[in-house]
Amino acid sequence: MTMFKEVADIKTSDQLHLPVPEAKFETVLVKPSEIQKEMVQSLSERAGKINAGMVDASEDNMLCVTNDGRKIGLDQRLMNPLLPDDPNSKLNACVRNVLRIWEEGKSDKLTQLLFCDLSTPKGDGQFNVYDDVKKKLLAAGVPETEVAFIHTADTEAKKKELFSKVRTGQVRILLGSTAKMGAGTNVQDRLVAVHHLDVGWKPSDMTQRNGRIIRQGNRNKTVQIYNYVTEGTFDAYLWQTLENKQRFIGQIMTSKSPVRSCEDVDEQVLSYAEVKALCAGNPLIKEKMNLDVEVAKLKVLKADHQSQKYRLEDKLLKEFPASIQCQKAEIAALQQDAKTAETNPQVKDGFCGMTVKGMHFEDKLAAGERLLLACKEMPTAET
Repeated sequence: MTMFKEVADIKTSDQLHLPVPEAKFETVLVKPSEIQKEMVQSLSERAGKINAGMVDASEDNMLCVTNDGRKIGLDQRLMNPLLPDDPNSKLNACVRNVLRIWEEGKSDKLTQLLFCDLSTPKGDGQFNVYDDVKKKLLAAGVPETEVAFIHTADTEAKKKELFSKVRTGQVRILLGSTAKMGAGTNVQDRLVAVHHLDVGWKPSDMTQRNGRIIRQGNRNKTVQIYNYVTEGTFDAYLWQTLENKQRFIGQIMTSKSPVRSCEDVDEQVLSYAEVKALCAGNPLIKEKMNLDVEVAKLKVLKADHQSQKYRLEDKLLKEFPASIQCQKAEIAALQQDAKTAETNPQVKDGFCGMTVKGMHFEDKLAAGERLLLACKEMPTAET
């Protein structure tokens, strides 16, 4: 980290003090349906079989379990489109918030962004979150022209046109994924709320999402950021994992901790133990995560201490003996210089005489003049 800081010029948003709106974060917790609870339990059984080697990796694996866990937390119909629409799901909680903010911001044409990386529109007739949200918004009275998907803007020209409509308030609700609606989406002018229906794996994903609204040029002084979480599913754990990753990155960027390593921020698979604890509804799962972070930090500190110890031992065996010899030689040379000075006492003005081209001078001024003349008589590259 020390070497990194020597070449890195780091400025965080907290240090820049840019004129951006104040963001108020709100976590919207919703209760899982009985069907979702049963689905989560089935994930535990799948994870157990995978861990025991009872299932071929081509048929089922922890990545599939993790992805299904995320789908269950978002909407049970992603697992089976024939299942009923739970009125208390986080999808419906989000729709209610969007409608309320849409109504409140009518006079100023305030806009909102909805982020969802799962269940993007494919146009294949299958159930997806985007179409479901739009259908409910239209049914509640939102004009169809005011709701748009970023996926429909498949060219730069279309994107430019869509972003312009959002900035002017013609499109007031825009849905998209992190990849398509993250970096490069400049629609902050009237943005008053951002809704996260799911959570990304990397802190940079969420930074880009929130950066669409916490941005210069937003006319609103305060904005809302909603994080939707279904209790008893993978949601809370995934948010906690993201927080731990962000904490590590923040420590590096602000030099507040000597940490030197961290889990892979791109890791997208939960372990068997994590899945089992989540599915069992173990309340100690968060404590376990915090302890894991603390243990990892202590391991890093121990490794750093051992590294320093090894460096000192190496210096004792190699660097210090050589340095001692150099110092001894320098002392001997200085002692010889002292003896030479004693045998050549200084006279007036601290000048002890000088010999220039065989001529000895006792006078300082005369010696200087002869020395300058000798310099002028020296041949140059041109002669």
